[in-house]
Amino acid sequence: MTEITEIPSPFCGIGTDDLSISVDGAQVTVTANGCAVNTPAFEQIVSNTQATIAGQPATLEQAISKAAEILRNTQQPVFGGCATDVNGMRALLALADKTGAVVDNLNFNVARRNLLAMQDSGWMNCTLAEIKNRCDLLVVVGTDVEGFAPRFFERYLWTEHAMHLDNPGHREVIYLGKAPSGQASIRPDGTPAQVIACADADLPEVTAALSALLRGHALQASSVAGIELSVLQTLIDKLKAAHYGVVLWGAGALAFDHAELTVQSICNLVKDINLQGTRCSGFPLGGKEGDQTANQVCGWTTGYPARVNFARGYPEYDPFLYDTQTMLHNGEADALLWLHSFNQNSLPPASEVPTIVLGRAGMSFSQPPAVFIPVGTPGIDHAGHAYRLDNVVAIRLKKLRDAGLPSSADVLSAIEHAL
Repeated sequence: MTEITEIPSPFCGIGTDDLSISVDGAQVTVTANGCAVNTPAFEQIVSNTQATIAGQPATLEQAISKAAEILRNTQQPVFGGCATDVNGMRALLALADKTGAVVDNLNFNVARRNLLAMQDSGWMNCTLAEIKNRCDLLVVVGTDVEGFAPRFFERYLWTEHAMHLDNPGHREVIYLGKAPSGQASIRPDGTPAQVIACADADLPEVTAALSALLRGHALQASSVAGIELSVLQTLIDKLKAAHYGVVLWGAGALAFDHAELTVQSICNLVKDINLQGTRCSGFPLGGKEGDQTANQVCGWTTGYPARVNFARGYPEYDPFLYDTQTMLHNGEADALLWLHSFNQNSLPPASEVPTIVLGRAGMSFSQPPAVFIPVGTPGIDHAGHAYRLDNVVAIRLKKLRDAGLPSSADVLSAIEHAL
């Protein structure tokens, strides 16, 4: 058994890098600083390491050859999942370029809510380091922060030191919409976060009212979505008085029609607060298991986030048209390559087309895919890089064990070479 400390995580998105891990053969156990997200992700049992073709055991070389054969005879393949590290995503894009495939990240429909707002009117966002060192007021809009990242408050708010705050423990936290699911947002002195409750479906109306109040417009109502106007006005006053306010939202939690307009409203609110003589930033909470890595690598490779089509010989971007589920449902794709090296439970969508799966060892299928190749997990089975959710830091991932599993980058490059 080997004990390894200061382990970075590719799973939680917030750059947790202080885990302690024990490694006994192929079994990995989190011994310190784990959480409800990282611990089960690291401790998934290695099983089913055998490559298969139509459910029958095959060598890695045979599986690679069969995958190449399937892709060689396609007119419009779709590459979905995109859950891998930087090198894996680079290799996936190279293979997509060679085969004329669509590349679509599995969580793109959520990320699209942010991307559409950013592309339309821009935004002013900060990093995790700025939250840690500057933020004195955090407003959480419609999301459960600790449910997404259990150690967010411990790592970035209730810290012992902050560069520009005398006492980080005196920061103020306000929830707009959902109440916190646990105790992590309670200040070190025992003060709970303020909750201004409303239903998710009411957030568009509430954020619009906040924008109107900030601009000095009179509202012909005494309350909005059950919230007294005086309460909303007090929230605006606190944002204007803060030295460095941060408005945080999670696009995945905004599960209503045209949620991108609410994101845009939040971003515009942040920009307007900066015109009031103070400093305010937005912070989109999202991006686990390779989401940000996929969009970052695709961005600096093609100029677009990870929903592009290479069928014309160059990357074409369409945030609605090139959707894996839609293309499979409409019969527009004739093969599916599914890449997910982080989670055994993230299986490909059911489909009648030939399916190639490069997945974390231990995946179990009700219907065996045409090809299954177990691949190593970045940060456990091989070293690599993955982008943190604020998109400014590429986390250096470590190799913790040797389970004999190839990296997704090696397998994808081998398939491309076989073509």
